[in-house]
Amino acid sequence: MREIDLDSFAAAHAAGGYVIDVREPEEYVDGHVPGARLMPLSRLGALAADVPGGQPVYVICASGNRSKAGAGLLAQRGIEAYSVAGGTGGWARTGRPLVADVHER
Repeated sequence: MREIDLDSFAAAHAAGGYVIDVREPEEYVDGHVPGARLMPLSRLGALAADVPGGQPVYVICASGNRSKAGAGLLAQRGIEAYSVAGGTGGWARTGRPLVADVHER
């Protein structure tokens, strides 16, 4: 499993990187990285076929623990996946924007 720091992730995100949020739906709707797709860790195995191949995928959670597991699962399936160190909490603490939705995506 590979890990990426918040500054490197921010650059990849700004360049259009594919982001998966592996938190639960209620966490996601409270605030997530703009453009992140919700794929809860508990369902990631079943949803992995929906993850595009041939490009890096950035996996984020609240603090970085679930994203490590998610990135590892995707890597086992041949996907170039990176866990975002610090997670959504770290993203927000550095002043970067979150999106709060009423509905999950």
